[in-house]
Amino acid sequence: MFEKYNKVQQAVLETTLRIIIEKELQATSMALIAKESGVSTGSIYHYFSSKEEIINELYRAIVLYNGEYVTRGMDAKEPIRTRFNRAWEKVFQVSLTHPEGFQFIEQYSFSPYINDAVKRESYDGGWCKPMAALYAKAIEYQLFIEQEPAMMVQMHYGTMAYLVKGHLQKHFTLTDEVIETVINSCWKSVAK
Repeated sequence: MFEKYNKVQQAVLETTLRIIIEKELQATSMALIAKESGVSTGSIYHYFSSKEEIINELYRAIVLYNGEYVTRGMDAKEPIRTRFNRAWEKVFQVSLTHPEGFQFIEQYSFSPYINDAVKRESYDGGWCKPMAALYAKAIEYQLFIEQEPAMMVQMHYGTMAYLVKGHLQKHFTLTDEVIETVINSCWKSVAK
């Protein structure tokens, strides 16, 4: 997820993510990040001015990575239903492939710790905005009911997020068949 960063930044971001998932944000100190990552505190401060900056960069990096993953290969020439199915399949894939990133985003998306500029940049650069545009096209072509596209995307994501959480907590297993059924149910919930 952090391939775009240099080795020091990667180590800091990966370590911070792991510590936050294991111990929570309040237990994550710069000293602990330095110790666990093997990066000196001075080197960390060269790239990040504070723990808050690390957390905000971590949030940005995960959301933008997920956005690139989900929207890669989205071809405007393909039918809307094909793009809808593929994008939601990829949301499931990236969430299940990178469970720590999924958990972090779920836990901190509405946190005041993430500044508003980062939240807006992440929303615009992630997969939510392109999905809202896809839903708007579906409404325009009278495939979906009239509703705020961004709200419909969030409604469907909420369903999928709870299913991923249940899977990660081993309450049930998300098979390809289950995922396909969920995506079809989401389509039907807003189809005309």
